[in-house]
Amino acid sequence: MVHFLTPGKLASLLLILLGSLGVAAQVRQDSTRVLDEVTVEAYAADRKASEVAASIGVIQQKDLNRFSQASLLPSFNLLPGVRMEERSPGSYRFSIRGSLLRSPFGIRNVKFYWNGLPFTDGGGNTYLNLLDLYSVNKAEVIKGPAGSMYGAGTGGAVLLRSPEIQGSGLGLTAQYGSFGSLRYGGAVEAHSESLDSRVQFVRQQSDGYRSQSAMKRNAFNADMSFTIDAASVVNVIVLYSDLYYQTPGGLTELQYLSDPRQARPTSPSGPGAIEQKAAVYNQTLFSGVTLERQWTKKWSTLIGLVGSDTDFRNPSIRNYETRKEQNFGARVSSRYQDTRLNLTFGGEYQHLNSPVIVTNNVSGNPGTQVISKDDITSNMAMGFGQLEADLGHNNMLTAGFSFNYLEYNDNRLALSPPETNARKFNPVLLPRLALLKKLSPTVSVYASASKGYSPPTVAEVIPSTGIYNPTLNPETGWSYEAGFSGSLGSSFDFHLALYDFLLTNAIVLQRDSSGADYFVNAGETRQQGIELNATWTKHFAARIKELRAVTSVTYSHYRFGNYVNDGNDYSGNAVTGVPPLVAVAGIDVTMQQGWYLRVTGTFVDRIPLNDANTAYSADYFLLGARAGYQSAGKMPVDFFAGVDNALNQRYSLGNDLNAAGGRYYNAAPTVNYYVGITSRIPFVR
Repeated sequence: MVHFLTPGKLASLLLILLGSLGVAAQVRQDSTRVLDEVTVEAYAADRKASEVAASIGVIQQKDLNRFSQASLLPSFNLLPGVRMEERSPGSYRFSIRGSLLRSPFGIRNVKFYWNGLPFTDGGGNTYLNLLDLYSVNKAEVIKGPAGSMYGAGTGGAVLLRSPEIQGSGLGLTAQYGSFGSLRYGGAVEAHSESLDSRVQFVRQQSDGYRSQSAMKRNAFNADMSFTIDAASVVNVIVLYSDLYYQTPGGLTELQYLSDPRQARPTSPSGPGAIEQKAAVYNQTLFSGVTLERQWTKKWSTLIGLVGSDTDFRNPSIRNYETRKEQNFGARVSSRYQDTRLNLTFGGEYQHLNSPVIVTNNVSGNPGTQVISKDDITSNMAMGFGQLEADLGHNNMLTAGFSFNYLEYNDNRLALSPPETNARKFNPVLLPRLALLKKLSPTVSVYASASKGYSPPTVAEVIPSTGIYNPTLNPETGWSYEAGFSGSLGSSFDFHLALYDFLLTNAIVLQRDSSGADYFVNAGETRQQGIELNATWTKHFAARIKELRAVTSVTYSHYRFGNYVNDGNDYSGNAVTGVPPLVAVAGIDVTMQQGWYLRVTGTFVDRIPLNDANTAYSADYFLLGARAGYQSAGKMPVDFFAGVDNALNQRYSLGNDLNAAGGRYYNAAPTVNYYVGITSRIPFVR
């Protein structure tokens, strides 16, 4: 797909890639230090990433500090195979290896956990936009089917971790940027022998680049850890987030090229986004508690309970939707660890109840015409087990499975008489088998096979059309992967993965003339890809303290198999919404005095916007940088300034796939700037 790069963009990309190595070669090396080894918890590993037979992308604090503090998006997009989009501030979508195809808004087909608890609700949806960047300091992204331990979802799983308590003190953060972007907040931490606690509040708002794209969010969360005795720890997490963001709607290519800042205008087919005051209101209270118990040196157990309550309102161009969502869940996991044998087993349960009322939208207010009224319940249960065995001669075998059950019940109260629809999916066994071979103490190769399974979410069974779809079937398929990862010398680490995933009954998003979403099964998709990420780090004793170069490349060859919809045969076409090539490169320079510069360049290939492959978004190249001064000591301060889209590219970050009337485009901001500060003030006794 290199032929899609224009000469200028190819030159810019090569400049960053070669510049990373060129600068490194010209700086005199005075000392070296072994790379910080990344330990991952995915698949209950608790070991170096290079010793886990899976493709796991890791985001750490230093990755979050490369960019603006307004969003997690650019940090996730550093990882090969991962794509996060933002149609407007606060309106996120997230995909792993092409799973974006099912997500008109929110996140589906990817299971999220936060501090070991399910953050994805019992209906299969994830409100990642409720979280502020201040709430996360590490994320592990498991790519491909992870059902053997994390249940349904062919895309994968994401494990989020809150910041660690650094001691008693006060943390402050503030940032101001273009288009009315403002973010400020603070956190109070307390530390004692038996209690660690962190309470924080962050306010974020933006006027948005486009008309009807403002957002506001007030996010409060608390983390507490109680040490009961030497063997028992209780962890508590509470989040309350009040989120509001406007939805400007997709534009046609002509509208996008003539005035990308406009919201969807009024047309003969209906009113526009401004007239209907299209927006999303989400008030959610999320809470969870875990008990970790170390029974013996080898046996341990984690028990977790989670609950959430969501008040969701969505005045859209076509209607006004109101949802009350109550979610309850539990996860139990026990683990036996020996010198050559690890055994993990447990279960998970989630229950969701959600009354949903859809009426007509009267200028941003619910009308009197009831389009649909439903009371939806969902029950999900899963049991899992995993065995890790050291076979000797540096060979490690991992064999895991999960047994999954899911049911929906929909009481259609607007019908006369009311109608009840029940959907019980057949229990499914999801196995995973992986073998890892250590070629040296720091380099390994692996191969794995895993089965993926993803039933339709509640939002897909009853989409924004309000029409119940009893015929939508689960996605299933087998993924085969081989990888090569590790460290070379004291300064270079890498991970290379090749995979082949044959998915049947792929769920594909469609949109009708009013913009309402609905879903169909697309037969087969063949998803083949190559992912590479590498990091080069050197430490010096001269003026330059550290030099770090990062790069990631994603090549995706995704094709529809037997796919016929409404008499149209799309077999053999490129899968919608997946760019064939994405390349990211960056370089970080840190001086001894505390000054730093972090530059990142990203190339994204053109993207098919419909199943027919008759419309494509243009490729684009983004260049961004953050520079600042970071002091050390007891009262650290980080003062920074940065620029995004420095080349002032016109691009759409978040396309409306298969949109009727060709309304695919959601224009991203032009060149924009930000300035900010973070600091921490310790409490002195």
